[in-house]
Amino acid sequence: MLINKENRSEALVKSLTELWYRSVNVSHLFLTEEDIEKLIPFVQMGLEAIEHLLVEYDGEEIVGFMGIEDQKLEMLFLDVLYMRKGYGKKLVLQAIKNFDVLYVDVNEDNPSAVEFYKKMGFTQYDRNELDDQGNHFPILKMKLNM
Repeated sequence: MLINKENRSEALVKSLTELWYRSVNVSHLFLTEEDIEKLIPFVQMGLEAIEHLLVEYDGEEIVGFMGIEDQKLEMLFLDVLYMRKGYGKKLVLQAIKNFDVLYVDVNEDNPSAVEFYKKMGFTQYDRNELDDQGNHFPILKMKLNM
C-alpha cells in the first residue's frame, strides 16, 4: 500500500521504525547497538520525507516497507517473521515495475542483502568507503541490468 506523506501518522512512523530496528538487529550484524541507536532519527526523518513509501501487509500485520525516491530504492526492510518468504522479492519487483527503480545502495558488510540484489538483477557500479552519515560502513552502489 502506497502511503502519501500527508497520511504518514506518528503511529505509522513509530511502527515502521520499530520494524526497522528489529530487522536491522538480525540483518546488519556489523552494526553495534550504539550504531543502530544513532541511526534511528535518520530512519524516522526518512520515513516522513521519502517520496514514495510502500507498506506491505499480511492482513493487519505490517510485513515490511520500502521507500523510493528518484528511481532509487532508498530503503527496504522486512519484519523478522517475514524474511526469506518472498516479500522482499515482491516489493523489489513492484518498485521496478511501478516506480522505474534502477538503483539501490547496499552495505558491503551485509552480504545477504548484496546477494539478494544481485539475484534481483542489480550489479555493482561504484563503492563508497563511507555511508551517508559519514560512518565507516562501505556502501556498494548498484544498478539494475536492463
